[in-house]
Amino acid sequence: MSDRPVAIVTGASRGIGRAIAIELARLGYDLVVNRAQAQPPQTQADAEALGVQCEFVQADVADDIGRKLLVEQTKARFGRCDMLVNNAGVAPVKRMDILESTQESYDRVMAINLKGPYFLTQQVANWMIEQKKQHPDRSYRIVNIGSISSYTSSPSRGEYCISKAGVSMMTKLFADRLAEFGIGVFEVSPGIIETDMTSAVKGKYDKLIAEGLTPIKRWGQPADVAKAVGAIAEGRLDFSTGTVINVDGGFHLRRL
Repeated sequence: MSDRPVAIVTGASRGIGRAIAIELARLGYDLVVNRAQAQPPQTQADAEALGVQCEFVQADVADDIGRKLLVEQTKARFGRCDMLVNNAGVAPVKRMDILESTQESYDRVMAINLKGPYFLTQQVANWMIEQKKQHPDRSYRIVNIGSISSYTSSPSRGEYCISKAGVSMMTKLFADRLAEFGIGVFEVSPGIIETDMTSAVKGKYDKLIAEGLTPIKRWGQPADVAKAVGAIAEGRLDFSTGTVINVDGGFHLRRL
């Protein structure tokens, strides 16, 4: 059992997810992190070095058994979950024109990016409702990591765009449904962030950013996204459920 608030952060082994986990650890959250592989991520040791507890669960969020295991182990280790951050996500293994892309790629991306968070949120939300009845003084929050791809066309990775558009609507749906219980649901929408996922197209975006694709002419960093999640975790946006926080250097302005 934990006296500190507890956060589940999916896909926290690197990049944005790791930065979010470390930010929450700095804010005093105990953590539960997962990955499909058996080896615990370095995130676990880094979080524990900040003085919090961090439980690693080998679980795939695309799989129903994995999602249930993640929740069950959180209950067993900490007995509470105050925050869920749905961060786990993948790009297509190979970028392909939508006239040629495969069902296999579509199914993989949608299972991890949308189906997994949707049903994990369902499980955790029901648990949060139970906790809120027992501890009405506590605050419970859910954060979905979206993307500018939810509204920006990229025909070479259509399945990714569709999955993130789904995450945006999922945020609205759960924000609406859970408001009566005092549970806030938020979307953080990153733009062009310097991670392993974008490393293959770094040259392309270096040029586009320099040419003014984003009003703020630099790559976003995982820490930029983590700070937005941290503000939510601190309760600074509790009256703003359903809000989309754009962390994109101004890309969403759609300027001419």
